[in-house]
Amino acid sequence: MLTAKQHELIRFIQQKLEDTGISPSFEEMKEALDLKSKSGVHRLISALEERGFIRRLPNRARALEVIKLPENSVMGASRPSATPASANDSVIAAHTAKPVAAQPANDIIDVPLHGRIAAGAPIEAIEGQSSMPVPAALLGPGDHYALEVSGDSMIEAGIFDGDFALVKRTETARDGEIVVALVDNEEATLKYLRKEGAMVRLDPANGAYEPQVYEAGRVQVQGKLAGLLRRYH
Repeated sequence: MLTAKQHELIRFIQQKLEDTGISPSFEEMKEALDLKSKSGVHRLISALEERGFIRRLPNRARALEVIKLPENSVMGASRPSATPASANDSVIAAHTAKPVAAQPANDIIDVPLHGRIAAGAPIEAIEGQSSMPVPAALLGPGDHYALEVSGDSMIEAGIFDGDFALVKRTETARDGEIVVALVDNEEATLKYLRKEGAMVRLDPANGAYEPQVYEAGRVQVQGKLAGLLRRYH
């Protein structure tokens, strides 16, 4: 079941596609739904995508395709009141939505910046109140935050000191994924996650560093790496 804002957003996207053949920008969606930030738009789009109502066309920041619509969101559709509803009528295919080649766009959303994360020995992950602009095309479904990388233990994975790690919030991760791991509820580090029975091994990507091995109860996954930003001076 969709929320009122999710209903409103998918109706707006569908109407924009029908009227112009181009999906709306984040700014247009923010204004249409009277939201305070583009981050709110991103969360709504992620929720609709996870529920299978829309999809983002790859490598295009502004290419949205409506796959299906809630029944009461179909544009210009009417239904005789005498016709009984069935379980299959909860959603219907949006045949009027035609995939289109999106025009170039640079939608940007603000992602919370939570301080620095160690790519070396663990250091404190500082919870800050700042944010940083991130191209929406770099973020998939889910809630994200950014951390500045400190250290060189992940350089063989292409992660360098001063990079900004874009992290998807999650408390679970598969073996071999790069995660933000909180150790003893005090220190956080960016490492490959390896599970070994009752133990957890946090592997660096630099031969100069040794793996860190802890009892599983001492390590909490706080997110997994979704992307990187690098600033060139």
